[in-house]
Amino acid sequence: MRRINMNAVEISNVTVSFRGRRALSNLNLSVRKGSFVSLIGPNGAGKTTLLKLINGLAGKTSGRISVLGKNLDFKNGRSVRKNIGYIAQESVYDPRTPVSVYEAVAIGRTGRRGFFRRLNGEDRRAVMDALESVGLSQLRNRPVGRLSGGERQKAAIARALAQQPDIMLMDEPTSSLDLKSRKEVVNIIDRIYREKKITVIYVTHLLEHIPPSCGYTVMLKKGRIIWSGEHRGTYSPRLIGRLYGISESCFGNEPVSSTAEIEYV
Repeated sequence: MRRINMNAVEISNVTVSFRGRRALSNLNLSVRKGSFVSLIGPNGAGKTTLLKLINGLAGKTSGRISVLGKNLDFKNGRSVRKNIGYIAQESVYDPRTPVSVYEAVAIGRTGRRGFFRRLNGEDRRAVMDALESVGLSQLRNRPVGRLSGGERQKAAIARALAQQPDIMLMDEPTSSLDLKSRKEVVNIIDRIYREKKITVIYVTHLLEHIPPSCGYTVMLKKGRIIWSGEHRGTYSPRLIGRLYGISESCFGNEPVSSTAEIEYV
């Protein structure tokens, strides 16, 4: 009987070095298909490098990585990326950019089908469904450069959704937003996951930015995993202090909630 691989991502003993500096060190991580995993840690922990590695945009120094059942290497990185939606920390457009919201979201279909291919009816439906999912269908003809910060992130999520990916990688998608926009984007991400059960790997350095649907948390510091397990919503002062390099006394004796703001050095 053929063994069914239940993992969307498998990383085994992976090290990534840049100019003699280790960004990731002997990393081991498995992400089950359909799971929502948050990757948290301070700036410089290696979180973005890990996302780029999964997306085939960063080379490893040693180890093995499998994404969607394929051993990821230079040759098949592009084919794997067709099935991965990527949302960056911030989407910046020049206000003079003559591209509508609809056209910006439709780029997701181009990534799936390839360049120089005209969109067909299925593609157009996927774009409109994605716009509906994030609440931007009424703004589809607006120049994308005239959107607010929150609206631009919604458009970025819609672009990834239009791609109809198997995995969505999110690199601190709410860190540059104001409180209102952040809550809206977190709610959209949470609802999309509950409805579609796409595998999500969500990077942040702030606990309160983690959507409620998150089921598993990985804590990364200086390129190493210091803790991983079920996302409980609360963590011990000792663990959070170790992660962010701050004294446990800052938290008292109470567990630290994922809804609490954390100031770190």
